[in-house]
Amino acid sequence: MKLRGVITALVTPFKPDGSLDLAAYKRLLQDQLAAGVSGVIPCGTTGESPTLTPDEKKTLITEAIRACTGSSTVVIAGTGSNSTPESVALSAWASQAGAAAVLVVTPYYNKPSPAGLQAHFTAVAEAVSCPVMLYNVPGRTGVSLPPETAARLASHPRIRFLKEATGNVALTSEFIDQFRLSGHSLDVFSGDDATFLPLLAVGAAGVVSVASNLFPREMIRIQSLFESGRHQEAFELHQRFYPLFRDLFVESNPVPIKAALEFVAADAESALCLASARAPLAALGTESRRRLEASLARCGFRPGGGTL
Repeated sequence: MKLRGVITALVTPFKPDGSLDLAAYKRLLQDQLAAGVSGVIPCGTTGESPTLTPDEKKTLITEAIRACTGSSTVVIAGTGSNSTPESVALSAWASQAGAAAVLVVTPYYNKPSPAGLQAHFTAVAEAVSCPVMLYNVPGRTGVSLPPETAARLASHPRIRFLKEATGNVALTSEFIDQFRLSGHSLDVFSGDDATFLPLLAVGAAGVVSVASNLFPREMIRIQSLFESGRHQEAFELHQRFYPLFRDLFVESNPVPIKAALEFVAADAESALCLASARAPLAALGTESRRRLEASLARCGFRPGGGTL
């Protein structure tokens, strides 16, 4: 499986009563398909996976697979947790259900050793028939995947991708160097919008993006410009949207991106997502909202004005 480009880490829309808003979710998926993103990830961090029930995860993954069937957009199901048996079970189910790949995060809170991380990811890879994307996000999980461990995991035929979300450009170079030394390789994807362009410059294959929930076409254009050698134009587009790359994380993701999607919606019936997130996430604070709305205005978004 070859994979490059922009992969959207989908938000999970909720109704005011806290239940899944599947109508909004389908609108979101159709917008992503129309934009031509390379992939979508339901039930990742941006999708609030820690507060989704197993049945809700299966519903969201199934709806994404159904929407993307017949298109060039693949579904990478978020199936990781801090329990190896649970991660294995959901990953095996998603693989059988038709997901093109599964995204598996380093187990959070447990803080496993490198040997524990290797065993965890290997157990998932042995249980599926599709590729596995490793997900390194120590700011969320409390544990970082060592490059040497990732290089050993790269020898497994189904472990093919790495989402690198430390925000550390040098670490991506270290991962790639370790892959070269081991004789194996994984395609690396930036896990932070702000490091998308810098990581392309050191060999990344694309980005797993939060911002592309809001402006997928512009995120795709950044990579297209870079890969066609129009580096200055790619840089200018990166700089244009940098205020949002920064302020979509003014509070814990996905609270700001959900607020932004509601901000640009003409009305609740057409919104791709309302601002509501599940507890313990709280509504965006007053100062954070002011800052986010200022950045939305700088980037050309107006209340009710829709996406670019």
